[in-house]
Amino acid sequence: MNMVDINHTFVTEFIFLGFSNQPRVQLILFLVFLGCYLLTVLGNVTIISVVRVNPQLHTPMYFFLVNLSFLDISYISTNVPQMLLNLMTRWKTISFGGCVIQMYFSLAFGMTECFLLGVMAYDRYVAICQPLHYAAIMTWKLCTQLAVFCWSSSLMSSMVINIFTFQLPFCGPNILNHYFCEVPAVLSLACTDTSLAEMVVFIFSMIIVFIPFLLIIISYSYIFLTVLQIQTAQGRAKAFSTCASHLTVVVIFYGTAIFMYMRPRIRSSQGRDKVIALFYTIIMPMLNPIIYSLRNKDVKNVLRKLLALLKC
Repeated sequence: MNMVDINHTFVTEFIFLGFSNQPRVQLILFLVFLGCYLLTVLGNVTIISVVRVNPQLHTPMYFFLVNLSFLDISYISTNVPQMLLNLMTRWKTISFGGCVIQMYFSLAFGMTECFLLGVMAYDRYVAICQPLHYAAIMTWKLCTQLAVFCWSSSLMSSMVINIFTFQLPFCGPNILNHYFCEVPAVLSLACTDTSLAEMVVFIFSMIIVFIPFLLIIISYSYIFLTVLQIQTAQGRAKAFSTCASHLTVVVIFYGTAIFMYMRPRIRSSQGRDKVIALFYTIIMPMLNPIIYSLRNKDVKNVLRKLLALLKC
């Protein structure tokens, strides 16, 4: 085969199958996903703004919540705008380079959320189990270092996975049975053995998913034991309420991510994978402001004050 033939067989774009080809269904999905996107941006921008304008919320817990809110806006913005465009156009395509960029940032932001959830569990552990030493341990220097680690390690890890994935030859077909460029779906289109790339993805998934998850398990084991020692029922309820939101997100986010990235590909169903991916790419970024912050009394009090000022 000469170079001309190779160039002709190289994939330059991918075609998304999405969820449906029916115009009415596509219109409904467009409105639903557009609503989810707008709610996500509005909710997370509100959290960032509320924390920024109120000095009482300038604490490590809310520092990480701001990071999470910014992350959620970034995460959903890597996938949903492209999906909305595809729902309203006949040709649901993305360039090869665009797919590389989309998968890089989508994977990086997902990894960052894993690390942030682990760091937030540690913050709750210190607050509940070592309250007298909280200020000395959770210094602003440590919080900044933890945030930088979450972001930088995820960006570098995603780059490694992208390199191993897109160095593979893609010579056709180019039909991607998904609504965005995700590692398992892209690997299924490579026209060569993908075992090395799959091993790299699995190893990084083990490290990035299970190390923070192990930190969460250990932190909440100590938290649970500490809460049981609290004498009053009101005190136990208050301590548990500060952890319930975080645990809810952990169960949903980690459950779907582990199911997607850490099971054998032979059991993979691409139609089911698309539904599962909705949870950690769209639903979780939309629900996080509600689960984490809008149920928080401090945040609700600040919002009431701001609304009262606006009415005046």
